[in-house]
Amino acid sequence: MLTESRFDSGAGWRDLACAMRARLSKIFHFEAAHTLPTLPEGHRCRQMHGHSFKVVIHVEGEVNEAVGWVYDHKDITQAMEPLLDQLDHAYLNDIEGLESPTIERIAAWFWRKLDPSLPGLAEICVHETPNSSCSFYGEF
Repeated sequence: MLTESRFDSGAGWRDLACAMRARLSKIFHFEAAHTLPTLPEGHRCRQMHGHSFKVVIHVEGEVNEAVGWVYDHKDITQAMEPLLDQLDHAYLNDIEGLESPTIERIAAWFWRKLDPSLPGLAEICVHETPNSSCSFYGEF
């Protein structure tokens, strides 16, 4: 038998929202080439190659009772746009901080750039292929 839940207790959505935490995710894409110069000679990823990168930005926090959300997705987009402009169709090794751009280092690079402007930044996940990704949580 189903017992009364907090949704059934007579508390309205307004009461629920003020005590609610949530995590938002926003997905971005860019195309870029890179080499991984620290790999051993003969490793195929040491040669120049490219990827269709997918970056997922996760932000979390308390739901703002007045508007009903944690964050305006537009704010995440505005923080990402200059970074994507820098990376899209670029040779990543030429970008400061990405001289050996593994997905681990790309995720950390995004974190360093976004953390000051995105309060509640919780996770950055960089996919270099549909089957390969790295999640970063801001711990250096």
